[in-house]
Amino acid sequence: MKIMLFAIPVFFLLIGLELLLARMKRTQLYRFNDTVTNISCGIQQQVTGVLFKTLLFAGYVWVYDHRMWTIPEAWWSFLLVFIGVDFFYYWFHRSTHEISVLWGAHIVHHQSEDYNLSVALRQSAIQAFASNFFYLPLALVGFSPASFLVMATFQTLYQFWIHTRTIDKLPPAFEYVFNTPSHHRVHHGTNPEYLDKNHGGTLIIFDRWFGTFQDEKAEPVYGVTVPLRSWNPIWAQLDYYIWLGQRLSKTASWRDRLQMLFRKPGWLPAALGGSIKASPVSAVTFQKFDTRPVSPGVNRYVLFQFVLLLVATFLFLEAAGKNPGPNPLNFVLCAWIIWTTGSLGGLLEGRAWAVWSEILRWVAAIVLLVVWIF
Repeated sequence: MKIMLFAIPVFFLLIGLELLLARMKRTQLYRFNDTVTNISCGIQQQVTGVLFKTLLFAGYVWVYDHRMWTIPEAWWSFLLVFIGVDFFYYWFHRSTHEISVLWGAHIVHHQSEDYNLSVALRQSAIQAFASNFFYLPLALVGFSPASFLVMATFQTLYQFWIHTRTIDKLPPAFEYVFNTPSHHRVHHGTNPEYLDKNHGGTLIIFDRWFGTFQDEKAEPVYGVTVPLRSWNPIWAQLDYYIWLGQRLSKTASWRDRLQMLFRKPGWLPAALGGSIKASPVSAVTFQKFDTRPVSPGVNRYVLFQFVLLLVATFLFLEAAGKNPGPNPLNFVLCAWIIWTTGSLGGLLEGRAWAVWSEILRWVAAIVLLVVWIF
């Protein structure tokens, strides 16, 4: 958590540099509403992690306590755990694209129709519940929790810089072994030839070995095949599971229900219209989702509140690092932060309820402050 806290200012510095570079080249890489939504999803992922990551990591520790061997911490073992983390990440990541119930825990990262460094921060708040199980073999064979955490954190940090359109292809030797912006642009593309390709984290060699590699050719069209059509990060986290739940309730066949959960995302029985097919898309003709522009005053208010939210989140993560877990204070503050992200998303969509939500949110903030003081 401390490493990630130190990385947050670097993330925003690099986002600022990318934005400046885009302005200098007169290209639009960022949209205000999309960027706020991206980062808000990342905020949700980080603050909910305070509640559950310790509990989830306890599973790794428990398996390690019942390990088959003990692998010492040395340079060669760190190299092995680096490869192991990337190997199991590949299979986790691939599974989220090929199993519908897991796709709901990963789709959030793909919903943005832009592609910039802020998209790297757009993460699911529930993905960790699925991903942690894939790494348990590392604990079983004897890689220590400390070495696993170090390499898992490194892999997460590495993937930040590959979410950019400002870097073209790199030297072929590097492109052959490592995941790069070019490879990961393909991964985020909705072009039919790009779907479910390039699942690697730090390395791309597993995609080459297991038949999921695709080189970047046509310019990708970013997003998902069924667009989210919302700036509300709370809805972004829930949308796919609500969609899936509605369709599960419309079929009486348990066989079809199981297939809807465990076959590829978008699979539907014939009675519900059949599977959703990806249509050919073109970056030239594709129309990104947008809403009616809100007033400049609303945008300024959202920006101001969003900056306050970033500061509050940073302080919360720093304080909660000393006392993580689902204790009452962490739970209340986490809920208030998530409420804020949804409220600001509603303002960006021009929703009338968002005004009342903001009023109530500030009343709640004042009550929390008074309780804390006294």
